[in-house]
Amino acid sequence: MLNMNRKQKKMLIRICISAVMLIFAFISKKTGLVPQGGTFGFVFYLAFYLVTYLVIGYDILLKAVRGIANGRPFDECFLMAFATIGAFALALYEKSGDYNEAIAVMLFYQIGELFQSYAVGKSRRNISDLMDIRPDYANIEEGGSIKQVDPDEVAIGTVIIVQPGEKVPIDGVVVEGSSSLNTAALTGESVPRDVSEGDEIVSGCINMTGVLKIKTTKAFGESTVSKILQLVENASSRKSHSEEFIARFARVYTPVVVFSAIALAVLPPLAKIVFSLGPAMWSTWIYRALTFLVISCPCALVVSIPLSFFAGIGGASHEGILVKGSNFLEILSKTDTVVFDKTGTLTKGVFEVVDIHHATIDENKLIEYAALVECFSSHPISKSLLSAYGKPVDRKRVSDVKEISGHGVTGIVDGHTIAVGNLKLMNSIGIEAQDCHSIGTIVHVALDGKYCGHIVISDVVKPTSKKAISALKASGVSKTVMLTGDADKIAKKVASDLGVDEVHSELLPEQKVEQIERLIGEKKDPSKVIAFVGDGINDAPVLTRADIGVAMGAMGSDAAIEAADVVLMDDDPLKIAKAVRISAKCIRIVHQNIAFSLFVKFSCLVLGALGIANMWAAIFADVGVMVIAVLNAIRALRTKNI
Repeated sequence: MLNMNRKQKKMLIRICISAVMLIFAFISKKTGLVPQGGTFGFVFYLAFYLVTYLVIGYDILLKAVRGIANGRPFDECFLMAFATIGAFALALYEKSGDYNEAIAVMLFYQIGELFQSYAVGKSRRNISDLMDIRPDYANIEEGGSIKQVDPDEVAIGTVIIVQPGEKVPIDGVVVEGSSSLNTAALTGESVPRDVSEGDEIVSGCINMTGVLKIKTTKAFGESTVSKILQLVENASSRKSHSEEFIARFARVYTPVVVFSAIALAVLPPLAKIVFSLGPAMWSTWIYRALTFLVISCPCALVVSIPLSFFAGIGGASHEGILVKGSNFLEILSKTDTVVFDKTGTLTKGVFEVVDIHHATIDENKLIEYAALVECFSSHPISKSLLSAYGKPVDRKRVSDVKEISGHGVTGIVDGHTIAVGNLKLMNSIGIEAQDCHSIGTIVHVALDGKYCGHIVISDVVKPTSKKAISALKASGVSKTVMLTGDADKIAKKVASDLGVDEVHSELLPEQKVEQIERLIGEKKDPSKVIAFVGDGINDAPVLTRADIGVAMGAMGSDAAIEAADVVLMDDDPLKIAKAVRISAKCIRIVHQNIAFSLFVKFSCLVLGALGIANMWAAIFADVGVMVIAVLNAIRALRTKNI
């Protein structure tokens, strides 16, 4: 009862009351507490069973009436109302006093509905708990005290304060303080992320330890937390082909079975009368028709298929994989080719010093000189040198810095003349440099007119990229492709190291689109899907053109996230294979439910028409199949071990 909402609790109470009333009627009949014979007994039990029926089924009757009034009569409520009222009327006509079947059918139907409602609610709660990241307020400092304001009211550039235990309400940059962040709601990862001054921070994280002052870089409506919530809220509006098929099927199926039931009730007795084959037995054929109606109710399909997709989206969200709709979840399961951008997708997109060659002085001193000369530049290469140095830079030690476009930088550090740049720079100042066969950007360093070694700087491959390629192939993906604007030599080295099947380098954004269109045109099977994975603003056109687009969400650009159909919140390429496997599991469950439901339904329909299956078998065919299908559907929530 604790995890039920108010409506579910009321339904449970109604089920308990009607069950107790049925038990009382059974005991009173058996013990003779209220005799069945005579007018009083007949009226008493009729009234008692009618009250019991209305307690458990009044809402179904009202829904059936509303459906008829709104021009949509053929739904499950109409079928249940028609069948149970018919069973009641039949018992009254035969004066058997046995109204148990009519009430039992409605009672078990409501139990099934309660179970289904609880299962859907559980799926929604899982997603709601996962996405319980919407901040209620933001803290700003006014007059020496902290004031709570609506996050919508916070302007870009405002400094907000996030205390331990609070949610980060808006994206920004840490300007003061250090702390650990719980990012589980965003990425599905339980390992805290440490942040300090200068680090970018996204909304939706929970501050765990220290007080942080954050300068906002986006409005609340454009922050990560808002975009995630929009994705989740809109996901259910995009229907899969399977859901659309079931909706169309139900619209045709229900009227067909209603008219079939009417034919079953009328045609056999009329045939017996016309052809003098014996007594018409109207009550027998009407009972079979009513049983036929109860069996035919398509609840299992109508409920379990959307629930399977909803659970699949929820399970994926729990792993930090946001799928924008059940249609994309279905398409993802058919992925045959995965095309990757390189920088920021398979690599970190951050240049790092990976090696030092031919050093004639201490390697740490070599890095120090290079970092000091480059300290005035904002170029990524300069930043990587400063990062490798790892100490505060005293700019007073540096003078006469000159940047030579396309060559490098020269300057004086501690009285020594330092030159840092490429081979062109070394040649221009008459210094013979050592050639390097490593892949990456080569930064040569000269000290007082003498060559003292070179530094290899490269965009480092993500630690999970190689596993991601292997996992995709193990998941049934037949081909992997890498598209990049980088030099051919670098692209081929990365592709070779990772095991990528095909690589195309030195591409402009429009040429990436051309490559995707070529791959789409080469597809032999139109049902096979080509997925593109990227993170940059220039990837948006390719993400849109591919059959399905996957964006790196944590560091990816807003344009890429908007254009994509699936968003990976922690930028881990290994999650792509997980997304494919989650979608495949979800589709397997959908197909299982469709096959199981239709097989049992049609089998029981035939048995009901032949008089072999009675109303109790009808209850199993309806409620039992729905419960089994719903239980199977909620397995899609379990993604931990996929």
